[in-house]
Amino acid sequence: MSVARLVSALQFCPGGCLSSPPARRDPAPSLQSRAFNMVLSLLPHKKQLASAEAVHAHVQKLALKPVTFEPTGLGRGVEATLTKMGGWPVYYTAPSSGHEGCNFVMFLHGGGYINEIVPAHWRFVGEMTRKANVVCVVPIYPLAPRATAKDVVPATAEILRMLLEDAGSAKVTVVGNSAGAGLALAACQWLRDRGHRQPDRMVLISPAADASVSRPEQIEIAKRDPLQDIPGIVEAGHLYAGALDIGHPFVSPLNGAFRALAPMTIFSGTRDLLYPDSVDLAARARAVGVPVELHLLRDQPHNYALMPTPEGRRARAMILQAVA
Repeated sequence: MSVARLVSALQFCPGGCLSSPPARRDPAPSLQSRAFNMVLSLLPHKKQLASAEAVHAHVQKLALKPVTFEPTGLGRGVEATLTKMGGWPVYYTAPSSGHEGCNFVMFLHGGGYINEIVPAHWRFVGEMTRKANVVCVVPIYPLAPRATAKDVVPATAEILRMLLEDAGSAKVTVVGNSAGAGLALAACQWLRDRGHRQPDRMVLISPAADASVSRPEQIEIAKRDPLQDIPGIVEAGHLYAGALDIGHPFVSPLNGAFRALAPMTIFSGTRDLLYPDSVDLAARARAVGVPVELHLLRDQPHNYALMPTPEGRRARAMILQAVA
């Protein structure tokens, strides 16, 4: 089934998913959301992805002055502990009241594989820790081009494997946004291929599932996307791919197999040029028996689930319920 037909069938239902018929049509975006889209369009993010040259200039700037990855904005009632796993810094966050009986979340941040974790990500980690009463495990994975998918995917999967072993009967959810969601999917495919346990659920926020960004309809969607542009995403994908082809499942997990993966909850919006891949991802997973919920909202941008809008707050409420 084509992306257009799948989207039509979904009717942009906020509570709808590929596993059940939509109950009602998606309402118009809130006033706050429309205003936020305008603000996003004024920020420099899209310019940094306007060309391959812009991406390389940004990467060189970050190499000269790296951004800190230390937790900022976790909020009250959350404690953070730094350790190392596989040579990577890994943070554990837990409720200050204690973590006995808590479930676990592995959070993988976005940033196109070239940008470090940012305060907005840490605020979300703090919210999950505090409100869902979970322990969050946050690997600070190395960035491209210094590190590439050939090493990052297996190393991430190994950290997840160890977490699953240590968690015992506790629930383990993998939550990723954008590039982090693509990494989460690739890591779970790696675990499956080697006979290891899957997490209890994947929550994929605006997943970067296909680094080639090669669908014809994405050219038009890119004009409406206030944050992303095709040339920069493709170039960042090449940097992350390294010696691998950009279509390799480590880089573009949409090209991997979906059998026997964990149930998925996916959030995307139609102002996100990656949203057709989310629709395709959900369809392919469901076709091989993987339970999928796809929350696709009209006129919502990339990573809307993390934004301070009514739509973002509703999405985060669903995520908190899923991970608790």
